[in-house]
Amino acid sequence: MDTSDQWVRSRTGIAQRYVLRSGESLLEIACTASRTALERAGLSPKELDAVVVGTVSSEYGFPSFACQLQHRLGADSGAAFDVAAACSGFIYALSVADSMMRADGFERVLVVGADALSTMVDWRDRSTAVLFGDGAGAVVLVPDSGPRGVLGSLLRSAGNHWELLTVRSTGVRATLDAEARRRADDAIQMRGPELFRIAVRSMEEVTREVVTRAKLNIDDVSLIVPHQANLRIIQAVAERLGLPREKVFVNIERYGNTSAASVPIALDEALEQRLIKDNDLVLLNACGGGLTWGANLLRW
Repeated sequence: MDTSDQWVRSRTGIAQRYVLRSGESLLEIACTASRTALERAGLSPKELDAVVVGTVSSEYGFPSFACQLQHRLGADSGAAFDVAAACSGFIYALSVADSMMRADGFERVLVVGADALSTMVDWRDRSTAVLFGDGAGAVVLVPDSGPRGVLGSLLRSAGNHWELLTVRSTGVRATLDAEARRRADDAIQMRGPELFRIAVRSMEEVTREVVTRAKLNIDDVSLIVPHQANLRIIQAVAERLGLPREKVFVNIERYGNTSAASVPIALDEALEQRLIKDNDLVLLNACGGGLTWGANLLRW
């Protein structure tokens, strides 16, 4: 590839990524993340009322990735479905799951973000090929009688900008070490500069609005865990919100853009690093193809 480590780091903040190898399954990675989340929640898969997955990476048009994951976990009952919002997938899925619990009485919902966009890139196009890593993250939602959990969500989309970030569903999906080679037209197409401007503005606006709706201030938020798409986007959003660096979690340098998986992976790392304490306000936000964007405000 016509690039260098310095070129990639200076423009994206990415130093390394993990991608699927030939024969490796995103479903198995999502299953591992889900089992870990369930163990931490003290639940068995059979106790789940629903499985909601944010993804655009299923190998099948149908059944959904969520149905396959439900079966792999051994939780063959309850609801299971995908939410296709690209990089905003986990934000959307978390909002949908929260609404299901409030409106329909669901009590134990597994919410997963899983994507493998590296299987959709043209490895000759350095503007996209250097960005994407693969992975999965999961959370379990259960009822709580106190003022905790999801305090509010806000979802937005602008279909008039759909052409800024696309991949054809008929495209060949293959790992870096697979023999299959895709045509450039079948790979991810991205208009980076335009996407950058909209992502910064939209993530700032949705973050401010979801906090205002909760009758709180940005300064009340203990930590923002944003979608890890580009270090410059994260820094620009933080600057526009007037947030210090220590209030914005960043791990893009180690994973790249893992699409719907990036927010739950980052949330897990923030917890492991003990950056989130009991009763903290945590804000998740993302912007992705669609264009879609959104935010969730949580009381830990």
